[in-house]
Amino acid sequence: MKNLKAYIKLLRIEFTSSILDEKNVSRSPFKQFERWLQNAVDSNVMEPNAMTLATVSKDGSADARIVLLRDFNSKGFSFFTNYNSIKGREIRHNKKVCLNFFWPELQRQVRINGTMEKLSSRESDLYFNSRPRESQIAAWASIQSEAMRSREELENNVTKYSNGFAGKPVPRPPFWGGYNVVPHYFEFWQGRPSRLHDRLIYKVDADFEWFIHRLAP
Repeated sequence: MKNLKAYIKLLRIEFTSSILDEKNVSRSPFKQFERWLQNAVDSNVMEPNAMTLATVSKDGSADARIVLLRDFNSKGFSFFTNYNSIKGREIRHNKKVCLNFFWPELQRQVRINGTMEKLSSRESDLYFNSRPRESQIAAWASIQSEAMRSREELENNVTKYSNGFAGKPVPRPPFWGGYNVVPHYFEFWQGRPSRLHDRLIYKVDADFEWFIHRLAP
């Protein structure tokens, strides 16, 4: 496209698929999230559990990447990764994080602010044991976020660990496991025409009860 910059300046999509009203949402942000996630699954959204995880480094630099939600309940939202990865190192220094789900097919976003905690070894073991064997080997083979000389180095590591664990179960690496984001803030965003979007937030009050408030778009 020759005029890419001109194109993105003029690009407009009118959001008309739905509305978000205080009278029709659940009083629980967890139940409202579950309702929207089910809508995304039913609408065949590609990887509806994909979420942006934003963290902050020791020197205050912001960072973000896509990870996959693997479980959620009233205690939080969990995912799994290498503890020594960039995100793992940043989480050690600052446990305040933000999650963002975007389902463009439904013209919806959910933003969640919270505090990170590690899942138990048992929970991490249970999930690791449910993964395909190739993914288990990959967890050992990839020194996540570290510089590599070539793709061949990674493939050699895969061969090394595949041979090393041949004929026996692959154990969970001690440097790999789960995190849980304990939320204190939710924002549910529904696209509306003329950029007059609906934004409802859930926050915890002094009695640890969730209350709902509308934000201007």
